[in-house]
Parts: sequence; structure tokens; C-alpha cells
Amino acid sequence: MHNRNGLITAVVFPLAFLLLSIQASFAQPAQPTGDFSLADTLPMDGSVLRGRLENGLVYYIRHNEEPKDRVVMYLATKVGSILETDQELGLAHFLEHMQFNGTKNFPKNELVNYLQKAGVRFGSDLNAYTSFDETVYQLPIPSDDPELLKNGLQVLRDWAQDALLDGEEIDKERGVVLNEMLGGRGAEQRMRDQYLPMILNQSRYAKRLPIGTKEIIEGFAHETLRNFHQKWYRPDLQALIIVGDINVPEMEAQIKTLFADLKNPGQEAKRDEYTIPLTGKNQFLAVTDPEMPQTVMQVIVKHPEAEVKTVANYRMQLAKSLFNQMVAARFAELTRQSDPPFIQGGGSIGGFLRGLDAFTMYVVAKPGEIKRGFESVVTEFERARRHGFTETELERAKSNFLTGLESAYAERDKRESQAYIDSYLNHFLEGESALSNEDRYSLGKQLIATISLDDVNALGKQYYVDNNRDILILAPDKDKDSLPDETAVNSWLAEIKNADIAPYDDSMQDLPLLETPPQAGTVTNRTENPELGITELTLSNGVKVVLKPTDFKNDEIIFSAFSPGGTSLYNDSDFLSAAYAATVVGGSGLGPYNATQLTKYLSGKKVSVQPFINERTEGFRASSGKKDLPMAFELIYAYFTVPRLDPDVFEGYMKRIKASLANRSDDPDAVFADTINAVLYDNNIRRTSMTVEQVDLIDPQRAYDIFKERFADASDFTFTFVGSFTEDEIMPLVLQYLASLPNTGRDEEARDLGIDPPEKGLQRTVHRGKEQKSSVRLYYFGDYHYSEDENMQLDALESILNIKLIERLREAESGVYGVSANASYAKYPRYRYSFGVAYGTSPDKVAPLMASVLDEINKIKQNGPEQTDIDKFMSEQRRVLEVQLRENGFWLGHLSGSYQNNEDPAYILKYLDELRKVTAESVKTVANKYLVEDRLFKFILMPEEP
Repeated sequence: MHNRNGLITAVVFPLAFLLLSIQASFAQPAQPTGDFSLADTLPMDGSVLRGRLENGLVYYIRHNEEPKDRVVMYLATKVGSILETDQELGLAHFLEHMQFNGTKNFPKNELVNYLQKAGVRFGSDLNAYTSFDETVYQLPIPSDDPELLKNGLQVLRDWAQDALLDGEEIDKERGVVLNEMLGGRGAEQRMRDQYLPMILNQSRYAKRLPIGTKEIIEGFAHETLRNFHQKWYRPDLQALIIVGDINVPEMEAQIKTLFADLKNPGQEAKRDEYTIPLTGKNQFLAVTDPEMPQTVMQVIVKHPEAEVKTVANYRMQLAKSLFNQMVAARFAELTRQSDPPFIQGGGSIGGFLRGLDAFTMYVVAKPGEIKRGFESVVTEFERARRHGFTETELERAKSNFLTGLESAYAERDKRESQAYIDSYLNHFLEGESALSNEDRYSLGKQLIATISLDDVNALGKQYYVDNNRDILILAPDKDKDSLPDETAVNSWLAEIKNADIAPYDDSMQDLPLLETPPQAGTVTNRTENPELGITELTLSNGVKVVLKPTDFKNDEIIFSAFSPGGTSLYNDSDFLSAAYAATVVGGSGLGPYNATQLTKYLSGKKVSVQPFINERTEGFRASSGKKDLPMAFELIYAYFTVPRLDPDVFEGYMKRIKASLANRSDDPDAVFADTINAVLYDNNIRRTSMTVEQVDLIDPQRAYDIFKERFADASDFTFTFVGSFTEDEIMPLVLQYLASLPNTGRDEEARDLGIDPPEKGLQRTVHRGKEQKSSVRLYYFGDYHYSEDENMQLDALESILNIKLIERLREAESGVYGVSANASYAKYPRYRYSFGVAYGTSPDKVAPLMASVLDEINKIKQNGPEQTDIDKFMSEQRRVLEVQLRENGFWLGHLSGSYQNNEDPAYILKYLDELRKVTAESVKTVANKYLVEDRLFKFILMPEEP
């Protein structure tokens, strides 16, 4: 359960603005040719059944078989924190919590217990969120069990109006919500409390954060919550959204039967709509905090929200997406300079909050360079406003858009249910259009061709204006005296407005990536594995290839490659150069193209190839559509044969890293993480976070040489391909581009570096942070008896302990918002394991909660787990695997991992049968074997001492 609040996150982490939804309108464009007129209202998706009961409840139902035998059920209610009175602050969110603590048909914690038995995971599957204007409950469940499907609908019915709101349960939940509130406290929250009233124009929204206040959560009367529930949880404010592998008419009949008796209050309160008024004024605020690690400056120009109701509106929505895409490309180019003017910078046109859109600019400045960073960002937007974009930039942006559009349309019958849910949810909550796959494709194809350069260029002038403008600075306390005031910033803006700014030069190249096509090799060995649906090939240069064609997607091919070695083969003095080698080369371009030109060269292509070098392997992670698969192979071949080193890109990247690390020690969480690694691994350079001083240890030429060394010999590489291809389609590419890769016949293995935690456990406490909150990390480490069965038993222990810790620490003791147990194990370089428990709480509860954690561990060690928890683990594993076996990503990870570990990938086919070996005694055995007291490491983050 979480708060959805993109606005607040966006202000503190400006890159999030690039992800905001785009909404638009514009005037008098040329009429498109095609089936739609600009004046037409956008059509609703005709494949969803919509209806409204007499009591006002709305429903959306759609049949969809991705994933098969699954259904996603949502209950959306137009009730959020904005409706709270001053005495109810935080109760919309608190009520969301209470829906999981007792309803008419699922008292106390029986709801979570029942669904866990069915394989539904609490948190990752079963969840909810509360925002300013809505609360939304989500329930993805298997649809192949009629009883479970019926009960899933009953859960939604209970959520709609039948929360029990038992007084004892309310009081227990106070501690959970207070710990959620406590976890969110810190520099971000302290600064947000200061700037939110300004950017929300002193509106009601500024005083209605969903989390509420400590005073209200601690002290509200039970009846206050019950009255809020009775007043607002009513069918005329609610919608059911159900998409999945279901019978639509049957589902509609069940909804009518089950939800028709929902009642609206006799004297129902009016659900007022609140907005953020535009004042016409400009505002300025600088906020500092001792734990703020970087200086962020943001300009927010607010505008009335542009509706997207008609085809003309939708056309301008597309125009804004093209504008944002071209802006992002220019700023990406700026970061590749030898001395970039900022750590990050950019901006966009997008949504803001209820009733408003915004044009935003942001910069994450280098220490002491706020003026330079701000001016560079504003200058770039002034360049765009004054001179516009170029035809070639627009052509690339359109090409990228059309590639995405074609790919999405090709996958229309593979579109996952969650995507439809999101579309219908926005239709209900925001009135946004919910287009069908066919209409979205037709409109996109039709309208994109009519958008001219003048249309896009006009957007900058329309949205980049000098009224309703907020300027916000967030910075470390120590920089307070050097921050500019409003007069200084206004003078900077005036200077830029009067400056001579040259138009953007869109330099381009048109050269082949490879000078000559490689000569094809041959296949020396071919083995089929019908059981797994894979073909294993050995090529004439020693390269091994694993092919798994699938029909899970229509236009998705993903692949990876690995070779043993990695950074383990280099001494500590070369480690950082080796660790950053793939980043340095990957950011420098390829062959005749620098990074900027390569991006332009690849525009309109659905392809991504990323080299990597980690501790024990080097290789690639890659993906493409069917049409662009040849380009993916070309890129692989080019990284082996014509990599580049761009000194300017390297120098600029290192400067940005240094700037981002400068204030790391001011962040309590960063200091805590660094301390843990330093203690566990004796300050080993390979296990600790890099410092500003260590950045200078990265030598560009050495990094480039190491990259070439790691990719000089392909004979020990294994490539795994999964996705929408046939062997006949892919084999010519395999033979030409992989069988021709260089082969020096070297024989090497990754080294065992012997970097392990101490044999005996210890305890360390770190005192950092102004807030009265703590974090606890408990770890067990040691040698491991690696086997498929042992791994399964340890996974079971992890899952069962997660259940018990949530029940104990959260539900019974109200001491945490979240707690997690995590197990990991490794086969190479030696059989090793780690097992950790992590949670946050208040300082006074650190000791008692740690005792509770160890008590739950000891219960399992002494008595073994309860059978009901074993059953939950087995059900979850079965249900998760059912879906995973139809996912390309799962198969790529499983196959590649199996080959890296020299294991039989067919094990996955008998995994569900093997689960029967998990018993109370087997889990008890692994708990006693690995959760050994003298191997326990305790790390505690406490507030700074007075």
C-alpha cells in the first residue's frame, strides 16, 4: 500500500517530469486525411463492456488472455485526501490500510491469509494506493479457479462498502501508518513541506498530503474514521475494472447480483471538485537542508490543463510528445561534452496536477556551478523558442514515434491486462480517452504525418512564458549563503533573453556502421532439445548459441551473451578502469559514429545493445524487433571489432560523477550503506562505493584497452536468443555476424578474489540523520551446500520468514510499515550464501523488534514452519511459474543463468514436482544450517546523537 504522488516526487527528482502524461490542445492545424476529422470526439474502446448500475457504480469488463488464466480486478473510488476535513487528515489513506484488516466476509487478517493460500502475494500482487483525489485497490488473481474468482469479486464487494473498522484493529494500525510516515521523513519531506504551498499556489492540495499528520493519526476517534467511510465509500463514486481471461457476460451478471445492493447515503455529501488556481504571478523560493546531497533548480510554468477529448486535441498531444523527444535528444548531447554544464538537465511540457499542465525546466547543478548549469538549461530552451527545431530532428522524432506505434500494434493481441486496466482507470478518474488498439494505431499513423515543424515550434512559444512561473531551488545547507536570490535569477534570465544564441546545428553522418560485411562462418555442431524447445549450436569460431523461438510476443527478440573473466582478471589498481570500461566504450559510439551520431543513426529502429563487464563475466544485454534484428547483430559485431574511445565523453562523464559524489556523506542512508560494505569487506575497493578521489583512478586508455581485451576473443562466448523469430530467419545473421567474430582460442576462467565477510558476526551502529528514525539490517553469511534442492529449501525459508515477520512485526506489534527477508546463493567462485532481514522503525523499537525477528527465526529452527505457510509458499511458486513460463524475459534469464552455472536448464520443467520435497523438517534443517547465531551481523542506523 503506497501513496501515488507523481507531482511531489517530480519536484524533488526532476527527471520524473519527463515521464509525466502529456496532454494538449492547439489551434487551427491542417485537416488530416483519413477516417477521422479533427472535430471528431475521440472514440471509446469498443472491446470493453461498460455499464452503470442503478446505484451509480460503473464497471468496465474486458476479456484478455495475456496472461492466460489470470484476471486483474480493480476497485477505484473517487475518494482521496482532498476530501478530508482538518480533523480527518490522513484518514483516506488510513482507511485504505484498514480494508486489509477486516471486512464483512474476511475478518481481521483473513483476507491476506486467504489470498496468500491462493498464491497471491501481499504487496507485489495484492495492493492499493491513496492519492489526493482517489483510492484504488488492486487484486490480480488466477481465473481458472471458479471459487477463487467468485471470492475475488467478493473481496471487491467488501472493499466497496463492508470494511469492519474494528476499534482494536484501528488502534493496531496506527503504529503501521506512523511507521510509514516515519520512513518518508528526511530531507525530501522537510523541503517539500516548505515548497509545496508555493508551487500549489496555497491551494487545498498543499494541505492535504495523503499520509496525513502524526497528531491526527495518533488521536482520531474510531467514529471519525467510520463516519468518513460511511460518507464517502458509496457506489456513485466507485468503479470496477476487470480485465483478464474471463467470460464477460458471466462476470457482468455476477457484478449485477453482488453490487446492486450497494447503497448511497440518504443525505449524500457533495463530492466537490478542487483545483489549483492560477494567480498570474511569478514566485521564487530557495530551500536548504543539511542532508540534501545536490543542488536542484527548477522552473515551473503552469497553464490550464488542455483537454484531450477530440482528434484535434490528440493531434497536439502527439505534437507535445515530439517536442519533448527532441528536447531530450538535445540535452543528451549536452551531457557528452568534455565539461558538461551540469550533472543533469532538461525539461518538458506535461501534466502537473488537478486542472493544470506545466512547462518545466530543471538542472542538477555541479557544486558551486548553479549559475552555469541554470543558464545552460534556459539557454537551450531559449534556443528552441527563438529558432525552433530542424526538419531533420522532427523526422527522427516522427520515425521513433512510428516505430513504437508499429511495435505496439503488432503486439495488440499480446497486450497485457494491466495495460488495459490503466487505460480504463484513467478514463474513470480523469476522463482521459481510452482508445482501442486499432484507433490508437490509425490515429497515430494519420495524425503524425500532419504535424509540421511550425506546429511543434509554436509549442515552445506557447508554453515558455513569463507568468504563472515558479522558480524553486533545493540545496545543501552549507551552500545557503552562495545561493542566488530572486533578483539575481531574474537578471540571469534577462541576460539570456538578450544574448546572441545561435541556431542548433544538426550535423549528421551517413556511413555504414561496418566498412565491409563480415564473411559468414559455419555451424560445427547442432543439438535440439524438444523438451525445452531450444536448439544449441556451436559455430566454427567456437561461439555457442542457444535459440528459443517463442510465440509469447509478436515483435520481441531479447538476447544476452556472456564469457568468463570479467574484472576479476585485473588487479586492484586496474579495477575501476575495468569496472567502467564498458560504460566508457558504450558511451563513446561505434565505428565511424560518435555517441550523438550513433543515436541519430539508430533513430526509428527498435534495437538496443549494451555491453557489460562485471566481476566474473563480460557480455551483452540486447533486444530488438523483428525488422531491426540485423542491426542488432551489426552492433554486436561492431563492439567486438570497431569500439571507440571518445576522450570528451569520458572527461565529461567523470566530471559529472565527481559532482554527484561530492556531498554523498551528507546522506544518512548512503553513509549507512557505505559503512556496511566497509565493515563486511574490509574497505575492499571492489565492494565499496567510489569516492571523489577514486574517480581519478579510472584511466580512459586503460579502460579502452581492457574492453578490447575482454572482447578480443569470442570463442568462449555463449549467446542466448529468445523471442519472436524462427530458426530460418535468424540463422543467416548468426552465421554472418557471430560465426565470423574473432577467435584467439584463449582458455580463461574468472578468478576467485576471496572477498568474503568475516567468519564471525558482529554489530555496528551508525549515528546519522536528523529524523528520529532507524534502519536495521541483519545478515548471515557463510559456506553453502549448493544444489537445486538446497536452493529450493532456502527459497522456502525466505518466503516463510517473510510471512511470519509481516505477521509479527507489522500486524501483531505495529512496529514497522514493511519488513523483508532475502536469501541469495552462489555457485561460483565458491558455494556461498547470504540471508538478510531489513526493516525501518523508530529508535525505541530497534531492540524489541530485533528480538522479535530472532524469536521468529528461532521458532523455525526449533519447531519448523507451520504447514499452512509451506502451502502458501508452494501455491505462490506454482502460480508465479505458470505466468513466467510464458514470458521471454524469464526464459532468457533461466537459460543464460543455467549455462553460466553449468546446470541443466530442464530442471525448471520438474520444479513444481520437486516442491513436494519442501517440508517442515526440510525448512527447519536449512534454518539451523545457515541461520547460525555466531554468523549474524547486526547493522543499525540511529539518529545523530545530540
